[in-house]
Amino acid sequence: MPATPTVNSARPLRGQCLCGAVHYAVDDAFVYALNCHCSKCRRATGSAFKPFAGIERQKLVIAQGDDSLLIYGDVQANHDVHCARCGSLLYSVVRDGRWAHVTLGTLVDTPAICPAAHIFVTSKAPWFEITDTLPQHDEFPDRSAPKAR
Repeated sequence: MPATPTVNSARPLRGQCLCGAVHYAVDDAFVYALNCHCSKCRRATGSAFKPFAGIERQKLVIAQGDDSLLIYGDVQANHDVHCARCGSLLYSVVRDGRWAHVTLGTLVDTPAICPAAHIFVTSKAPWFEITDTLPQHDEFPDRSAPKAR
């Protein structure tokens, strides 16, 4: 599943799974970063929300452990990429395979971007309270107006 890295001036970031079997490299050229509270992201991460950053798929490359990847979903379109050994969710491939949503917790290096909003807040865990001042959206921000909270 390795992709051909792009040539640009973005600083490369390193990421890896919990057990270290899978390592990846991604350009520090993320277009957006969000905290997703949808039920699928909560189940995939086992937490209240998934902090992720979006980038064009070709800007992410598996550096080690290609044989340790577990794909959940349609490999030709939208799917999640996990480590088959430890189960870490590394990234999700979305928008018909054109974009990657990198799980920020798997980055070794600090990206230049941080989450700018909470999305899918109407399906957030009832036991979790959002206490920061980031905008909150019912859907993806380009499809909904921020909720007044």
